[in-house]
Amino acid sequence: VGGHHPVQEGEVFNTRYQALRKLGCGAFATVWLCQDMRRKKHVAVKVLKSRASFAEAAQDEVALLRCVGSMRKKDRAGENIVCLLDDFRMIGENGFHILLLRALGPSLQCLMGNYAARGLPLPFVKKSLQQVLAGLHFLHQRCRIIHADIKPENLLLYGRDKSLQRLLADTLDCSQRTDLRLKGQGDDPGNRLEESDLMNIEVKIADLGSACWTYKPFSKEIQTQPYRALEVLLGLDYGTPADIWSAGCLAFEMATGECLFDPQPGKYFSRDDDHVARIIELLGRIPPQIAFSWNKATKFFSRPGALLRISRLSPRSLHSVLLDRHHWAKHQVTPFASFLLPALQYAPERRATAAQCLQHAWLSV
Repeated sequence: VGGHHPVQEGEVFNTRYQALRKLGCGAFATVWLCQDMRRKKHVAVKVLKSRASFAEAAQDEVALLRCVGSMRKKDRAGENIVCLLDDFRMIGENGFHILLLRALGPSLQCLMGNYAARGLPLPFVKKSLQQVLAGLHFLHQRCRIIHADIKPENLLLYGRDKSLQRLLADTLDCSQRTDLRLKGQGDDPGNRLEESDLMNIEVKIADLGSACWTYKPFSKEIQTQPYRALEVLLGLDYGTPADIWSAGCLAFEMATGECLFDPQPGKYFSRDDDHVARIIELLGRIPPQIAFSWNKATKFFSRPGALLRISRLSPRSLHSVLLDRHHWAKHQVTPFASFLLPALQYAPERRATAAQCLQHAWLSV
C-alpha cells in the first residue's frame, strides 16, 4: 500500500493506453511506453506511487504542466517544453494513482552516451542550447516556473520527420548502446544516425516532477548533484538562476563529453564537500558574503576562503581544462569560456539570465 502500481505488459489504462514495456523506474514513479489505441501512436505514461505525499506532488506537477500548456498557446517558445497530453486517476491494488501522459522521445543522455567522451559536434551543441535556453526563458518569464532538474536525462530528442523519429528510436535505445560514427560502406542506411541528421533533431525540456513556482519553492534540496547550483549546495534561497547554473554544466558536458563537476565522497569528507571544493578549484574563492550568508556555513567552511574538511585544492582555469584536458584549439576556448562563465557566477543576481545567454555571440557563430 502506498507503493508502485504493479503494471503488467498489455494492461490498458483509461480504456485507451496499452502498456508495452517499462522505460524506467524512479523513487516516485514508473514510466511506461504505451500505445494510444485511439490515435495509433506511442506515448509515455508516468504512473505515480499511491502514497498521499506522492499524490500531492503529482497534483503540483499537473498544475505546472497545465500552466505550460496554457502559455504555449500564447508563446511559440513553449514548443521547447514537452507538453502534457492527458492526466487521469486510477485505483490499483496498492491504492490511488495519478497517471501523466507525455509525448515520447529518446533522451539527450542516450545520444551523449553514444559519443563516449568526445563530446557532441559543436554546431549541434549550440543549436540544442538555444532550444534549452529558449525553453528556460519561457518557463522563467512566462510561466514563473523553476525547472529545478536540468540535465541530459530530462532533455528529449524529437525529429519532425517520421523517418527521423523512427531512426532516433532505433538508434538511441539506451538499453542497447551503439556506435554513432558516420555511416561507412556496408552500413545499413536504415538504422544508422548520420552526424548530418543531428541538425534536424530538436531538443525539448521534459520532466517537471521536481519543478516549482518562482514564488513558492517546494523543497530546499533540488537538482541532480553534478548540476546543482552553489546556492542550493549551501542551503541558501534559490530562484531561476539555479536553472542557468545547471544549463552551464550541461553546456560543458555536451561540448566535452565530461561532467564539469563530478563530486565524489572521500574518507573524511562528503560528496557535497568535494562538490564545493571542485567549484572553488575551477571558479575561484567564494566571497565571504556568499559563503557565510547561511547560518550553517560552518558545515563547509572553517573561516573565509578555507574549507573545513578539504585542505589541498588544485586550482585550474576553465581555459586550461579545455586546452590541456580536452585538447581544444585556442581559438575555440575563449568564445566558449566567455559564454559559459557568466552562467556560473557565484551570486545568483549577477548570473546571466536565459535571455542574456541566448544573445551571446558564441551561440550564433
